[in-house]
Amino acid sequence: MENMEKLKNMKMPRPGGAGLGLGALLGAAGLGIYTLSNCLFNVEGGHRAIVFNRLMGIKEDVYSEGTHLMIPWFERPIIYDVRLRPQQISSATGTRDLQTVNITLRVLSRPSPHKLPEVYRQLGMNYEQRVLPSIITETLKSVVAQYNASELLTMREAVAAEVMRRLRTRATYFNIEMDDVSIKDLTFGKDYTQAVESKQVAQQEAERAKFYVERAEQEKKSAIIRAQGEAQSAKLIGQAIANNPSFITLRKIEAARHIGHVISRSQNRVFLNTDSLLLNLGDMKVESARGR
Repeated sequence: MENMEKLKNMKMPRPGGAGLGLGALLGAAGLGIYTLSNCLFNVEGGHRAIVFNRLMGIKEDVYSEGTHLMIPWFERPIIYDVRLRPQQISSATGTRDLQTVNITLRVLSRPSPHKLPEVYRQLGMNYEQRVLPSIITETLKSVVAQYNASELLTMREAVAAEVMRRLRTRATYFNIEMDDVSIKDLTFGKDYTQAVESKQVAQQEAERAKFYVERAEQEKKSAIIRAQGEAQSAKLIGQAIANNPSFITLRKIEAARHIGHVISRSQNRVFLNTDSLLLNLGDMKVESARGR
């Protein structure tokens, strides 16, 4: 009887109590993991971040590379790429001599890292599309208008340097840094290109005509000098013959020796009359000036 009373007085455990405890524990762990994951945000290399707070708005702090804390739901990160990014702008511009030139400008730019809150408030994330096309086109037109069309080719570096100087000043007002400016392409209008080609052709024709005139003058001088030389040679030969008739015989011997040297070096056999080749040296008569 006592045992029966003890069994009645014992309290049995409620079914499902352990399961509820485990579920609560897993729920608390999941909530903690969710909260922890939303409390952290990463900033990759070459990027900077600012934080938007639902109560305060954009905070003034700029977060560098690494992992940072934030308040879940109340705050969210806004990440900027602060590496140099190329921008290519093409524009048709008028020169000082009223010629139309098409210029393609390549610009390397980035937002100022320590001014990202101001950049976001004024321009948002797409600051490049909002500002750069307008200020690049305006600066390019104002600089090119100071040069003639021909000077743009010979002073290309100076033009690019002036554009970069003015563009840096303009971009500073929008908290944008300009790192490099270069003229990628430069083409002129059709009429100006044809005029330049016609001028080049005319200059080449003029140079060719000048060359022909100079060559004719040189040929004329050469003919005069050659005629003077031949006249002087004839005069000297006449004087030599008058002084010594054997001069003709000496010239015949020299001619016969030259002919004999040429024939001896030939691979063919030659049978010719000695009279025609001046080889009849035995018939030559040598006269001296004294004997005469």
